[in-house]
Amino acid sequence: MAVVHRRLEFKTGGNAQIVEITGEVSALLRETGLRSGILNVFVPGATGAVTTLEHEPGVCRDFQELFDFLAPPDRDYHHNRRGVDANGHSHVRAGLLGPSVTVPFEEGRPLLGGGQQLVFVDFDEVPRERTLVITFIGE
Repeated sequence: MAVVHRRLEFKTGGNAQIVEITGEVSALLRETGLRSGILNVFVPGATGAVTTLEHEPGVCRDFQELFDFLAPPDRDYHHNRRGVDANGHSHVRAGLLGPSVTVPFEEGRPLLGGGQQLVFVDFDEVPRERTLVITFIGE
């Protein structure tokens, strides 16, 4: 059994931008030479999250509007009252969705369903450089 760590780096625009990362993660998996196992995508940081969804404009907009409803930016957040920054909604949204997703793989390919892609969601309010840690465990 092998354990391989890789990093994926990219820039984002913030404000619940959804970045499809399936192709990049699949390419990193192919580079490992592993055929069967699991992969985990992890976000180091408190304002980003990862999940799977169908990455098409309607679903993406619905997803963003859901988070506008659940954690609107203009709400009075205790985090914002501290005066450090005003992204309390970003932290709440990322906490709801979570910092990691695990997917099995076979024959060197993630076992994703039709219309299902891996996505990173940048909930921060400003553009940022992001790094994801991808761990492959398998043989």
